[in-house]
Amino acid sequence: MQLRYNFRVYPTPRQQIELARAFGCARVVFNDGLRLRQAARQAGEKYICDAELSRRLITEAKLTPERTWLGEVSAVVLQQALADLNTAYRNFFTSLSGKRKGRKVAPPRFRSRKDNRQAIRFTKNSRFKVLDNGRLRLPKIGNLAVRWSRTLPSDPSSVAIIKDAAGRYFASFVVQSIDQVLPPGESEVGIDLGLTHFAVLSDGTKVSAPKFLRRAARKLKRLQQALSRKQKGSTNRKKAVTKVARAHARVADTRRDWQHKLSTTIIRDNQAVYVEDLCVAGLGRTRLAKSVHDAGWAAFTGMLEYKAQRYGRTFGRVDRFFPSTRMCSACGRINEKMALNVRAWDCPCGGHHDRDVNAALNVLAAGQADNSNDRGAYVRPGLVPAARREAVTHLDVACSTRSVEGILVL
Repeated sequence: MQLRYNFRVYPTPRQQIELARAFGCARVVFNDGLRLRQAARQAGEKYICDAELSRRLITEAKLTPERTWLGEVSAVVLQQALADLNTAYRNFFTSLSGKRKGRKVAPPRFRSRKDNRQAIRFTKNSRFKVLDNGRLRLPKIGNLAVRWSRTLPSDPSSVAIIKDAAGRYFASFVVQSIDQVLPPGESEVGIDLGLTHFAVLSDGTKVSAPKFLRRAARKLKRLQQALSRKQKGSTNRKKAVTKVARAHARVADTRRDWQHKLSTTIIRDNQAVYVEDLCVAGLGRTRLAKSVHDAGWAAFTGMLEYKAQRYGRTFGRVDRFFPSTRMCSACGRINEKMALNVRAWDCPCGGHHDRDVNAALNVLAAGQADNSNDRGAYVRPGLVPAARREAVTHLDVACSTRSVEGILVL
């Protein structure tokens, strides 16, 4: 499988100027291609193919006085900018036709020099090279100092140089990695994600929510107040913007590091992992939006998904309409809808359930049933009646579970 390895790079002041020039040239070529295709569409002309776009905007544009400075950067950077435009159009068309699953993809938009994130990409034909002294040689930029935290498993096929909002530079290598299959285990686990406890496992383990954003709220508030007092367009305002971006980057890096450690531990200890397919985008529009985004459920389940494939584990998602919370894990009875403040409840069968542990047990059982039965046949449970007085829920909704069809390549 393909993986990305990110490393911090430290360009010199001259190299920062060269990178800024490359960022700007790639942005101009991307915008020129988008503008040309939009003009052709408005004029009723046919769609401009990729080869024609490259010939007009790179080969011929370098010969004009207005775009002669495009020759100061590597041609691969410009070609990859057009490749990004083609990918954006392809994703938009497949989403428009219904072939692409998930949320609808918007058409490509123009890139701005004021965007918080700037990036360029070099492929193998650009002849970038990792030198013996650990530096990264890029054409027309020079040898960049890289902070290596681990070794690459194979020769990279491409490298992207990224500048984030905090002014940091990163080198992102795409490498082909061989799956490291772990010894088979016996335990399987279901995970119920929440806000009070970030994750509750079916074996009763509860992982407290670290709430990194809430813990940094006081410092962020102080930095935002200082930013609001700065005059727009001033140098001090640019410095204040960088300070706010660095504070947010520290929160995001801390959350990502913690989620990587937790997901690796869960995958190593269990042969199969099942989670609930939560609608994070919908929950992000409720009054719990700040806490939902602070938790980072989507990033965590994505880590579980690709690590399960890499280490030879089983990963599955249970349908979001599956009533894991109000179903008794002992007898299977589906009770009435419960308020969020009800953390424990009793079933008429005599069972006493912790709300989150019971949900994790139901997720585990549904994931196992959805994966396969003893003969490997697919299992689809029957219809589950909706709770009375529950809004926007219909009796004909099938609350069956489903497993994930594939895994996204990072």
